[in-house]
Amino acid sequence: MPAKPSIVFAHGLWADGSCYSKVIPALKADGHQVVSAQNSLDTLEGDVATVTRALGRVSSPAILVGHSYGGTVITAAGTDDRVAGLVYIAALAPDADETSQSLQDKFPATEIFAHIEVADGRIWMLPSGIGYFAGDLPEQEQDLVWATQGVPDADLFNQKLPGTAWRTKPSWYVVANNDQTVNPELERFVAKRMGAHTYDVDSSHVAMLSHPDFVLDVIRDAAKAV
Repeated sequence: MPAKPSIVFAHGLWADGSCYSKVIPALKADGHQVVSAQNSLDTLEGDVATVTRALGRVSSPAILVGHSYGGTVITAAGTDDRVAGLVYIAALAPDADETSQSLQDKFPATEIFAHIEVADGRIWMLPSGIGYFAGDLPEQEQDLVWATQGVPDADLFNQKLPGTAWRTKPSWYVVANNDQTVNPELERFVAKRMGAHTYDVDSSHVAMLSHPDFVLDVIRDAAKAV
């Protein structure tokens, strides 16, 4: 058995697996096996299956790390026996009776939703929205994030699966205080509800890109604890 847990990442909307590129090298250097799943954003069931398959490519136990909608994914996938802990980054964390959308509907809508377009059955972030998603990144990085956005199915947030891993597994939560994509009050609510070890950072929605060292320290805390 390896001395350190593996790390499996799940990304959210308008992102892909490379959104963790600033923390993966350091975690690998620390001795962790790391996989960042590429979620299709077609169905919640499909994305959970993708993360579950990724668990099969690394040693157990593993820590799941989810950003944004990736939190919904790890909440379901985290019930797998190979998962020892959960790290949420500015993430959704629905309860058994909630969907991503019904959880969001409990809080005021954020600025990003005035800068989206539904076309061809998918939800696209408009160029005008990138500042509300990743506004504390340099302009060149914002342009790259926008250009490589993963585009979700229009019904994705209304889908639900059984399993609420944060009720039985230890959790860590990064609250992005300046988030204009997921409401920071939602983040504080779910972190408190799950009894997470909670960390606040003055960040946009993409804390793992704008404050990678901070996020890295949280993942390391989780890894040491499990």
